[in-house]
Formats: sequence, structure tokens, C-alpha cells
Amino acid sequence: MSGIDRREFLRRSAVAGAGIGLLPRLAAAGLPEGPPRVRRYVELGRTGLRLPDIGFGASRLTGDEALVRHALDRGITHFDTAKGYARGRSEQTLGLALAGVRDKVTLATKLQAPASAKRAALMAELEQCLVRLRTDYVDFFFLHAVNDVERIANPEWPEFLALAKQQGKIRWRGMSGHGGRLVECVDYALDHELVDVLLLGYNFGQDPSFVQKFTAGTDMIAIQPDLPRVMKKARAQGVGVIAMKTLRGARLNDMRPYEQGGATFAQAAFRWVLAGGLADCLIVTMKSSAMVDEYLGASGYGGVTRAEGALLARYERDQGALQCRYGCDACSASCPEGVPIAEVLRTRMYAEDYGDEALAREDYAALGAAASACVGCSHRACTGACPFGLAIPELTSRTHLRLADDRS
Repeated sequence: MSGIDRREFLRRSAVAGAGIGLLPRLAAAGLPEGPPRVRRYVELGRTGLRLPDIGFGASRLTGDEALVRHALDRGITHFDTAKGYARGRSEQTLGLALAGVRDKVTLATKLQAPASAKRAALMAELEQCLVRLRTDYVDFFFLHAVNDVERIANPEWPEFLALAKQQGKIRWRGMSGHGGRLVECVDYALDHELVDVLLLGYNFGQDPSFVQKFTAGTDMIAIQPDLPRVMKKARAQGVGVIAMKTLRGARLNDMRPYEQGGATFAQAAFRWVLAGGLADCLIVTMKSSAMVDEYLGASGYGGVTRAEGALLARYERDQGALQCRYGCDACSASCPEGVPIAEVLRTRMYAEDYGDEALAREDYAALGAAASACVGCSHRACTGACPFGLAIPELTSRTHLRLADDRS
């Protein structure tokens, strides 16, 4: 425990778990005292809209209108949801909570439409979202969780967007993604001028210097995923870039014992993203008022201190063997059975790290056969396919055993 005895470890864990002691840690880091709040707003690409540098992710929002109002009181004016979040309850809750302040916030929702989707069906889905959100329009409408070009290349999609924009139901077009083929999909969307905004999985795990510290002396090669290239490409084209999945698995409690005399791990992770210049801003799931306050401790401040860098490095050392890198996809061709390795590992993250079994099972079921071939696999062709050293066969097979309905 790095010099921390068991009693001190438990004391700090209990304090952090209750959300107590946050303001003293912020004060020790030299940040302004008083309630945390948004301290910087940014212009999002060519949209001209101003967003807080840290926005509210509503993936777990189910009826807690007071939480949304707390975020509003702290200066958060951007809220991100999706049709599939909490089976529509997220949109419904935001609709109720934002009544009377719709013109003071920006609102994004998303739809996971297949490549075969038709304009009429897409419009019907959008209109249902608007009903749940109790609004006539959304500022951003995203094609959700894109991981194959066919979905963004569907000719019905841009035609639907053009009509929806003409009718005033959406303001700006977007695409979200964090799968293995993310870079390919982003390149296509940018080359064909299909998006105004991108919502991309991005975190300090994309920094090769973190990985190189833990792979020195081995045969593994620390590669730089191609995601930063397409993020720069988007910024150059005036396309707004919003980062998500910035906490790299979000195992926050694992880091509480090491958050001494400075910012929290979450704040360090956010500052790394915001200081890098590749994303305009970020969104993160907020599940409590204490979480809102902690996360906003990173708003408005660039750069990562030495102590914060040490927190990130410790997290990478402890958790890096489990975390897939967004947009890497180096393992995709390694499995002769066609297992979508990166997508399977994403569902592992939902189940094991986020503790969201329902979301994990739902997304795993959508993968079809998924990792069923990994159970009892004899060739283990994916062994060594991850340049970051993830034990793919063990991770995929245990994910299947946990999440598959038939457990076969």
C-alpha cells in the first residue's frame, strides 16, 4: 500500500466513498476555494455553440431530476443522452428536469440505427426522442456507437438529417464511437462531410509514454493508435470533438488511497484530455451531486502536475492489462473465428469496471455469437495479438461466461 497502513487505507477509502473531504483536497491543489463549478466554456467547432469544458453524461440517469438541477446550479449547460440509455428514462428525466431552461442549455441525443435504416423510420425515432425530452429540437443528433462504415455510409442517413435540420428538429449532425474500427469510421465521415461534431472515446491510455514505462524490456511494442490523427483532422475541418470514456474504465475507488494532497484521479484524467488540444471538451457520466462536484474540480485548468501524472501512471500500471485502447484494433484480424475482440472487451468494461451488468448484457447480446468461440478454443490465435499485452483469450472467454445468456 505504498507506506499506507491498513487502518489509514480504510479511513481514506471510507471518506472518499462518502464523497467527504473533496474540498480540502482541491484547496491543497491550489485551486479556488468554494463550491466547484464550470470555469471554462469553449466554442465547439463550426457550430458556434458554447459548451462547458466538462459536460453531463446521462447514461445512468433514471428519475433523479435534482441531480440535473444540481449540475445546472454548478454551471453545466451541456447534457448528453441517448434513446437506449436506461430504456428511455434518461431522456424522460432530462425532459422533466430541463423544463423552463431549454433555451439556456445544449442537448444531445443519439440513435443506434442499423445500415439498413430508412428515412421514415429514422424520423419516427427522432420524434420519439423529442417527445421524451419534451423539446421541439436537439442541438446535436448522433449516430450512436458506430463501429462499421456501412452504418455511417447508409445514404438514407444524410438525407434524413437534411430533412430533420430543414424542419428545425436538429441543429447539428454527429457520430459517436469507441470501437475497434473507430478510426476507419471517422475518416469516412470526415471525408464525406457527414458530421459537424464527433463524440469519441479518448483517454490517457492513448499516450504511448504511459505504456512504454511498463513494457520496457519486453517484446511488446507500444504503438500509438491512429485516433489522434483523425482528431486533428476533424479540428482542422472545423468539426467539433467531444471526448468520452476519459476515465479509462472508471475504477475510481481503486485510486482513492493515493489521492493525497492534490487533485483526484478523475480530475487528473480530465485535465490530461483537456490540456492535449485534441478535444474541445468532454462529457462524463455523473451519478451523484458529489460526483458532479468532484469532476468540476478539473474545469478550467490545463496541464497535469507531477503528482497527477503519478496517479495516471499508477492507474495504468494497475489497470492497463484490462483496458482496451479505443481505435487501436490491432487484434482484429487475429481470430479466425471472427470474434469482435474489441467490442467484447468493451462489454467486459461495462460489467467488471462500471458494474453495469444490464448494459453489459444488452450490448453483449447485440454482438451475436460474440465470444462463444473463445470458450474451449484450442488454437488461441489471438495470443500476443495485443501490442499492449492484454491477455485476450482469458478476457474474452471469461466475458462470455459472465454475460452470455446460455453460458455455453
